[in-house]
Amino acid sequence: MPRIGYHASHEQFSPRDLLEWVQAAERAGFPLAMSSDHFHPWSEAQGESGFAWSWLGAALATTSLPFGVVTAPGYRYHPAIVAQAAATLAQMTPGRFWMALGSGEYLNEHITGEAWPVREERRARLEECVEVIRALLRGEEVTHRGRIEVKEAKLFTRPDTPPPIIAAALSPETARWAAGWADGLITINMPDGKHGEVIRAFREGGGEGKSVRLQVHLSWAEGEEEAERNAHEQWRSNVFPGPLNQDLSMPRQFDAAARFVRREDLAGHVRISADLDRHLEWIAGDAALGCSEIYLHNVVRNQREFIEAFGERVLPAARSV
Repeated sequence: MPRIGYHASHEQFSPRDLLEWVQAAERAGFPLAMSSDHFHPWSEAQGESGFAWSWLGAALATTSLPFGVVTAPGYRYHPAIVAQAAATLAQMTPGRFWMALGSGEYLNEHITGEAWPVREERRARLEECVEVIRALLRGEEVTHRGRIEVKEAKLFTRPDTPPPIIAAALSPETARWAAGWADGLITINMPDGKHGEVIRAFREGGGEGKSVRLQVHLSWAEGEEEAERNAHEQWRSNVFPGPLNQDLSMPRQFDAAARFVRREDLAGHVRISADLDRHLEWIAGDAALGCSEIYLHNVVRNQREFIEAFGERVLPAARSV
């Protein structure tokens, strides 16, 4: 079975609360954690957006967990700064930090005022950023002129071993393209098991033998109706296909788009159940796809109850399957 981690959602909780939750997750038996990286939340109801990189320093220092972060270089973050931030965390906590790089969403990246390119151009820009970041982590002095500009950049503080650079992909096409440069893949659960197609495309594109991580959006509560209601309140703005999801600029726009999303429309996007055994069945299905790590993101507010229930029932059962 894959190892089961805890996902820290900066869109939904204050950094202080998230620090408490990851410490509680470690005590409950979660062996891994990962973090989002947002400037804006997906909706006004989520209501938070702490700075992930400073929070990661605190989380790594106050737990013994390995951590990853999903981030987007090339817009609000220059790739040299991403490389420096990653090198610093990896140097302080050897073997405990990884980063997943993606092409980003306009929601977070438009704040610099830079034009938002089409998807193909965003991919090309990401590939340049990856090349720059890897060169800097190797200790090279980098000057690069292309879609991004770098002049005489060199990292003087670096870890002995560079952190893994994972590809964040939501489509088979992107996963197949990223397999050539990424150390592994991370994707999310999707309706009708389409994340399985993303994983297969990654392997077919050159990712065979590389790690596969899965972030699972779920809603658990003591009762079924409560789990459904809470998921709809917190996550209905996250069910849209790629073009809309990547091109809206503000939480209020996502809220407007989600106005007519019904509870039943969340099926597959969020695994909603009060039955812990049902969540175990879903995890077993993900394990069959060859996922090495699964990060559980309970998309609602009851984090303490979720951590305790899954730590007591789900994690031990998953290890014994």
